[in-house]
Amino acid sequence: LYPAPASRWLNNRLITLQGWFINQFTQQLMLPLNIGGHKWALVLTSLMIFLMTTNMLGLLPYTFTPTTQLSLNMGLAVPLWLATVIIGMRNQPTAALGHLLPEGTPIPLIPVLIIIETISLFIRPLALGVRLTANLTAGHLLIQLIATAAFVLMPLVPAVAIVTTLVLFLLTLLEVAVAMIQAYVFVLLL
Repeated sequence: LYPAPASRWLNNRLITLQGWFINQFTQQLMLPLNIGGHKWALVLTSLMIFLMTTNMLGLLPYTFTPTTQLSLNMGLAVPLWLATVIIGMRNQPTAALGHLLPEGTPIPLIPVLIIIETISLFIRPLALGVRLTANLTAGHLLIQLIATAAFVLMPLVPAVAIVTTLVLFLLTLLEVAVAMIQAYVFVLLL
């Protein structure tokens, strides 16, 4: 699906478009990170391309979308989230632990806030996985329901069936956008 660049001076349009997209995404993703975080560019860009490809291929009829399964999404979210937490604790332990307690917190609230922030830190990979799974599954179900309605209405009320088919087409365009945006959001929040 993704051709490797050849050793020619000029590439074809597909390879040029692919390279432009990857460069634009990498620049956009690395914008809020410092120079040390740029080591993650290859991993995060590869993850983005994988998620976007599986999400888009899942929109084809009679195909299975692996990213609608929570097990795959959690398998991607947990190790990468854990790697960022461990590296953050190793490289900057004061800053990493400082996120557990907001500045200017009243002394009686300190234990409660540390517990709440720790829980929110551990829920983050679960939220990443569930967000991707729920959004893709909801879109697939909605497309299935509207397609079934259009199919059933065709012999009964053709005018309503045509309008329903138009809505289905627009929903499919929306799902293409959601498939790309969800891959981007997953990687960005990671």
